[in-house]
Amino acid sequence: MRADRTHAIDVTPALSNHWESCRGCWAAIMNRITMRSIPILMYHEVAVAARPDFVRFTVTVRQFAWQMRWLARMGFGAISMDQLVGARQDPSTLPRRPVVVTFDDGFAECGRAAPPILVEHGFTATFYLVAGLLGKPSEWLERELGFRLPLMNVEAIRALQSAGMHLGSHTVTHPRLAQISQTRIRDELVCSREILEQALACRIEHLAYPFGSHDETVLKLTRDAGYVTACTTIEARSCGEDLLALRRIPVYGTDSRLDFVSRLFTARPAAALVWDGIHTLRSHFRDGRS
Repeated sequence: MRADRTHAIDVTPALSNHWESCRGCWAAIMNRITMRSIPILMYHEVAVAARPDFVRFTVTVRQFAWQMRWLARMGFGAISMDQLVGARQDPSTLPRRPVVVTFDDGFAECGRAAPPILVEHGFTATFYLVAGLLGKPSEWLERELGFRLPLMNVEAIRALQSAGMHLGSHTVTHPRLAQISQTRIRDELVCSREILEQALACRIEHLAYPFGSHDETVLKLTRDAGYVTACTTIEARSCGEDLLALRRIPVYGTDSRLDFVSRLFTARPAAALVWDGIHTLRSHFRDGRS
């Protein structure tokens, strides 16, 4: 009888080819998604440590630094709202992988912590400010959650401007616009522009709706007030929708790194995609047995 021989097989080339193929597929997916839509990231607070009662809305400095570093390594370029508007007419003006970074509310610690990290990677961002509360506590948070956080003052927002950041309106007092009178809506929209334009000596044409609250009346009054863009809290990548109803992707302090990447491309956390996949498989399994 002839003895069996064991032959050693070198799998390194096959694994290497598989890895290169995966990398190529991943790059193709990224490019296809980013060609069709733009992620507008929505942050609130960036701080060294989060308050226990504000963890979800506070991204730590360490988290934020990793997120911006990851975006830079993946070839993303941060753009302003003006660039986003211009790209509707000429998409060739955009970087290959554009991203918009936005901050709502104008918290003082965020104004100190976020800009150095953004500047390190050559990024810009848009900070939406509650114009009637500059240098004061966040009164709406006390009504909503029972505590206040300090807001940036005029000197701080001018420093943001000098650092290459962009400023926008978050109204005068942070109300739910869809729940107040038309007269008050006009005042919130118009007066916030006037306050910020006087403080910054530049035009304020971009808005974020507090709490994401808006309806058709709010959109009309926003347009009448002279705003060019307005951000909602509708969770999706921006893709040709009304410039006064821009969709955004929230970034939460409770998100993992995988969640951040998943949200960037799908506007959903990783766990939601996994459960969707499981549900789809179960549906196919049930259909196959019926």
